[in-house]
Amino acid sequence: MRTAVRALVGVAILSLSLTISAQAAPDGGPVRAVATFSILGDLVRAVGGARVTVSTLVGPESDAHGFSPSPADARKLAEADIVFVNGLGLEGWLDRLIRASGTRAPVVVVSAGVTPIPAQDAHAHAAGEHDHGDQAVDPHAWQSVANVRIYVANIRDGLAKVDPAHAEGYRNAAADYLLKLDGLEKEVRATIDGIPPERRRIITTHDAFGYFAAAYGLRFVAPQGVSTESEASPRDVAAIIRQIRQDRIPAVFLENISDPRQMEQIARESGARIGGRVYSDALSGPHGPAPTYLDMMRSNLRAFAAALGRD
Repeated sequence: MRTAVRALVGVAILSLSLTISAQAAPDGGPVRAVATFSILGDLVRAVGGARVTVSTLVGPESDAHGFSPSPADARKLAEADIVFVNGLGLEGWLDRLIRASGTRAPVVVVSAGVTPIPAQDAHAHAAGEHDHGDQAVDPHAWQSVANVRIYVANIRDGLAKVDPAHAEGYRNAAADYLLKLDGLEKEVRATIDGIPPERRRIITTHDAFGYFAAAYGLRFVAPQGVSTESEASPRDVAAIIRQIRQDRIPAVFLENISDPRQMEQIARESGARIGGRVYSDALSGPHGPAPTYLDMMRSNLRAFAAALGRD
């Protein structure tokens, strides 16, 4: 069913692309940027400021892995001056959408320069290594603050290229944001240092936190692979329940983009507490706890510290 729906959407997008062509932004007008998902859109806004209007394809509380583009998304690309994408296999639907839209906007891969983590290294289950996804690498590089510094630099350079008259403003905004990331990095490390080493183990819905684990020393286990489109088998779920009991993993966490029922089952059968909701691949809405990248990381930190820092 999903394949058929995507095929129909693809036909509609292709038809739309025949009637829409990219248009240059009016002289003196704002740069029209498109970002593929909400976290990236927030970073583009932080660097672009008032000079850039940002549209996102995959909005807050939504899953970029299983996204199905619409004709309206093709229109966004066709009218864009610049397009920002994560890369690393996150947006498997994007290449076809770009071709169908007919956009002539430059495409900036913000993860260019990031050292990727192989997907199998970020996905370890009690029964051994399993790769439920079809991606060669883990795409969730934004879970490391150091990687977001690379994202910001690529966004800055992309905006300066399409809007050289305001390049200095983009450089200044990026420099200001990098200082905020320095402060966030210190908060992350201080928070993790405050969690007893034997309690730094977490169960999450899917493998979105591999870069966080590598950078900051938490251990994450998930019933799904790096994509939420993969499905955990009963054997995988049973293995995780055994591991929670064996290793006395204190908490499981629900992700804002995932169905909570499987994690609630794991918590019931293992005896682990539900440590709260964390934000992995998408921001919250504007009135939620994670409307920006900085807020998202701090919200996750609070959830980890509250669940893991006590018996």
